[in-house]
Amino acid sequence: MYFKDSSSIIKYCNDNQLSLFEYALSYEMSLSELSKEEILTKMHEYLDVMKNSIKEGLKSSKGGKGKIIDRKAGDVYKSALSSHKNASGKTMVKAISYGLAVMEVNVTMGRIVAAPTAGASGIIPGVFKSLQETFELSDDKLVEGLLVAGIVGSLIAKNASIAGAEGGCQAEVGSGSAMAAVAGLYMLDVDIKHIFHGGAITLKNLMGLICDPVAGLVEVPCQKRNAIGVANSLIAIDMVRSGMESYIPFDEVVEAMKKVGNLMPSCHRETGTGGIANTETGIMYNHKIFGE
Repeated sequence: MYFKDSSSIIKYCNDNQLSLFEYALSYEMSLSELSKEEILTKMHEYLDVMKNSIKEGLKSSKGGKGKIIDRKAGDVYKSALSSHKNASGKTMVKAISYGLAVMEVNVTMGRIVAAPTAGASGIIPGVFKSLQETFELSDDKLVEGLLVAGIVGSLIAKNASIAGAEGGCQAEVGSGSAMAAVAGLYMLDVDIKHIFHGGAITLKNLMGLICDPVAGLVEVPCQKRNAIGVANSLIAIDMVRSGMESYIPFDEVVEAMKKVGNLMPSCHRETGTGGIANTETGIMYNHKIFGE
């Protein structure tokens, strides 16, 4: 059974003594007509791709570069391991390096999992790997988290959008952050009535974020926004685990995000004609790359 809002899912799970993972799994089984074992096998494969993209992205700065950006994830990771202090702490710096690594593999045509999109593909891997290291989570638990993240993404896609061309970057990096935060809280055994607060908080933090790719490429500012997306998710997870809640429910936040996205002019929705794409330097890169 599929519901279009989180409140109905929470009630259904509580009434039937189901975890959010069990609900997500049953929905996926009905949608795909695959068995539980087949779905979990696929999820493990996706998790392996995510982990490998992080590994490849961190290898070195010599793995090729985009038309604009260089490979910097490895340098950020080394900074986390160095003896000097980091402003946001070792755990956070490592986590954002993982998100950067995936995006840099994506830019150099490597293999990634577009969850929810290629432009936001570093957030879930970055958050999941960080949580696995910090809390010693098993791969099986991360696979459960992937299915939970999928349900969150489905709710946003059906009630708003996960596409930058429709809703701006709030729909991509914002949605990726919400998916990672809710899944992270599930994996850390937070009660189902609280975990969607993480999704609401992350979406509110990036509400109204435009999609303004320089030269129309998924490089600038996408690379660094994935790092922000990872940090956004981890911060929300910590706040909810500390007892903080969103005063605005998740479903209402998603509705608000849709309305905000509908009000965005086309220049702020992935066309590469507004925001930083329309700065002097942004236009220069466009001329340099495409001669336009």
